Amino acid sequence: MDEFALIRALVAKLPPPGPDVSVAIGDDCAVVEGGGRLAVTTDAVVEGVHFRRDTMSPPQIGYKAIAAAVSDIAAMGGEPAWLTVALAVPPSWPEEDVVALYDGVGEAAAAFRTSVVGGDVVSTEGPLWMSITAVGHVHRPVTRAGARPGDVLFVTGSLGGSAAGLDILLGRRGGSAIAQAVLIERHRRPVPRIAFGREAARLGATALDDISDGLASELNEIAEASGVRLVVEGERVPVQPEVTEYARVLGKDPLEYALYGGEDYELVGTAPRDAFARLLAIAQVVGTPVAAIGRVEEGDGVVMRRNGQLEVVARKGYNHFERSRP
Repeated sequence: MDEFALIRALVAKLPPPGPDVSVAIGDDCAVVEGGGRLAVTTDAVVEGVHFRRDTMSPPQIGYKAIAAAVSDIAAMGGEPAWLTVALAVPPSWPEEDVVALYDGVGEAAAAFRTSVVGGDVVSTEGPLWMSITAVGHVHRPVTRAGARPGDVLFVTGSLGGSAAGLDILLGRRGGSAIAQAVLIERHRRPVPRIAFGREAARLGATALDDISDGLASELNEIAEASGVRLVVEGERVPVQPEVTEYARVLGKDPLEYALYGGEDYELVGTAPRDAFARLLAIAQVVGTPVAAIGRVEEGDGVVMRRNGQLEVVARKGYNHFERSRP
C-alpha cells in the first residue's frame, strides 16, 4: 500500500477537528489552542498482547484503543481534547482492514469530543501496533497519591465484565446468550468515565485511578502512592450482574473477575465523607453509578473483609513483564 494514499484514507475516517485546532493533520506539526494545565498520556496497543483479530474487528480495535487512552485523562479529572495516533502496519494486514481501524478511531474521537490532530504511519515486520497520545485540560489534577485516613473508598459502575467477555470470546461459554452478549460488548466497547472524573476533581476527590489492570492492582497503586491502608468490604464491590451469572455456571468466584480481570476502565478513588456525599448526588446527573466499597486507614497495603474474615489483596492483575500472567 502507498503510504500517502493510506494516510489520506485514514484521515477521511476522522471527524472534523474542533475550533481549538489551528493547524490540523497535513503539516509537520499540529497547532492547538490550549491554555492552562494540560494532562498528557501515551497508551500502546499491540496485536497479540492487547487484542486478537479473531476476537475483535478492526473498528472495535480502533475504538477500544482510543477509549483506553482517554480513560487515563479521566482518571486525572481531566477533559480530553486532542489525540495523536502512531500506527505500525505489517504485510499481513490488508489496506481495507487498516482503514477500517479508523472507523473505530473516528467514532471514538467523536464520542469523546476529541480531535485527532496527527500521528505517524510506518511499516513493520512484527505485529500491528498503535500508540495513542491523548492530551486534555485539567484544572485540578487528582493523582493516586492523595488518599488520606478517614476518606471513603469508592468505585464507579460495575466490574468484571470485560474479563468475562474475553473468556467467552476465547471459547469458555457459560450463562445465557443474552448475558454472554452483554459481557462481550463490555470487553469490546469500554466507556471511559470522563464526566464523573471531571466532577470528582471539582468536588474534592483525593485520589483517582482507572481500572485497566484490575481493581486489586489499582487499589495497591493508590495505597502505595498515598502511603495508606485501604480496607475493602468485599460484599460492596459492584460486580456486573452478568458476571455473577457467568461465573456461577462455571463454578468460579465472580469477585475474582472484578479484582483481577482488568480492562473495565471504571474509576476507583477516595474522597472525604462530605465530598463523597456530593459525588453521590452528581453521579445521578452525569449518569455514572458510584458505590462506597471501603475506607482509608493509617498503615499500608490493601485488605478485604469478606465473610467476617480479613484477607490481604495482593497486587495481582495484568503485568506485561511477568513470566506467568494471571
